[in-house]
Amino acid sequence: MVGALDLERALGAGVKAFEPGLLARANGGFLYIDEVNLLEDHIVDLLLDVAASGENVVEREGLSVRHAARFVLVGSGNPEEGELRPQLLDRFGLSVEVRTPRAIEDRVEIMRRCAAHDADSEAFSAAWGEEDDKVLNQIARGQKRLAKMDVPDDVLVDAARLCSAIGVDGLRGELTLKRAARAYAALKGAKLVRREHLLHIAPLALRHRLRRDVLDEAGSTARIERAIAEHFV
Repeated sequence: MVGALDLERALGAGVKAFEPGLLARANGGFLYIDEVNLLEDHIVDLLLDVAASGENVVEREGLSVRHAARFVLVGSGNPEEGELRPQLLDRFGLSVEVRTPRAIEDRVEIMRRCAAHDADSEAFSAAWGEEDDKVLNQIARGQKRLAKMDVPDDVLVDAARLCSAIGVDGLRGELTLKRAARAYAALKGAKLVRREHLLHIAPLALRHRLRRDVLDEAGSTARIERAIAEHFV
C-alpha cells in the first residue's frame, strides 16, 4: 500500500529506486478498501496520517520518499463482523446503508436484470446506456453549478441545530453536511441551498457520526429522522 524498494531494479542494476504503492497510484483519484472495518491498527494509523497531511512518507530499506497522496477514500464492510475505529469512521464524509430489498417486485426485478446481463452483457449495457448518459449529464451540469452555489445563513443555522440535537461531536459533521447539501442542490438544479436539500442529505452525512445510546434501540437513521421531525417539521 505505501510503496517499497523496487527489487527488480535493485537486483538487476544495483539502483535504489522507489516502487509506488496504492497510495501513490490513488493520488488525485479514489482508493477503495473492502472490509475496511477489518483493517489492522497500523494500516488505520497510516490512513489517518495520510488523510490529515495529504502526503505519504516512506522510510525503509535505505529509502526516504515523500509524495502527495490526496484521494477520496471509499470503504465497504459488514458492521456485524467488526467495528471501525471512530477516528477513521469520522473521516468518511458520507455513509450508505445497503440492505436486502424486502419488496417482492424489487427482488423479482433484480433476478430479471441479472439474467439479462448473464445472457448478453453487451446488449444489457446498451439497453441502459441512455439512462447512464442522463445521470452522467446531470452530474456534469451539477459540477458546473457547484462553484456558484451559495448556502444562506439560515441553512447553516439548521445544520448546526441538527448536529447539536443528535449529539454529533466536533464540527466535521456540520462541515460535511454543508458540502453535501451544496452538491445535492447543484445536482438538482437549484440556485442556492435550501432547508429541504440539507435535511434530505442529513442521514448520509451524519448517521455514522452518532454515538451509541444504550437506552435508545433505534438505529442511527431513525434517530436523525426523529430529530428532523421534532425540530424542523
